[in-house]
Amino acid sequence: MGGSYGGGLGSSDIKNLEERVKQKLNEAKSDSSRHVFISFDHEDMNDVNLLRGQAKNDKLDLQFDDHSVKEPYDSANADYIKRQIREKIDRCSVTVVYLSNKTASSKWVNWEIEESIKRGKGVIGVYKGDKAPASLPSAFQKNGCKAVKWEHTALMKAIEDASTKR
Repeated sequence: MGGSYGGGLGSSDIKNLEERVKQKLNEAKSDSSRHVFISFDHEDMNDVNLLRGQAKNDKLDLQFDDHSVKEPYDSANADYIKRQIREKIDRCSVTVVYLSNKTASSKWVNWEIEESIKRGKGVIGVYKGDKAPASLPSAFQKNGCKAVKWEHTALMKAIEDASTKR
């Protein structure tokens, strides 16, 4: 009968693994993008797609990974839709609400804001133009969420602030 090998790792294997883990941790620290969920009224899809596109442009300092709903869920089952949206919100640290004249009346936007806050996520609003719409979602107002102009530096600062202050 021969001896058996316990299957443990040798010291060189352990050193290699340690180095790979350290490298991955350093890569994660140097990644300056944030994971965001964008809440919006689907009539604003064109503007939101522009915002998404700008975040993917290497020449701009706007960086975030969008985990939002890209297409409306094809279901009349509200519980199913909410479950799918919760999973996306859970992957993020911040919810960015695209504020427009249509947003205030969207029951889904209000629900997404409340759900994000309930789940400990930072929530900010972003608007086009010189000032935010006169009418804001009730959940946005009730929770004292901050709104910023759609401008790269202001938006990234607001995302960072909302991420660290949640």
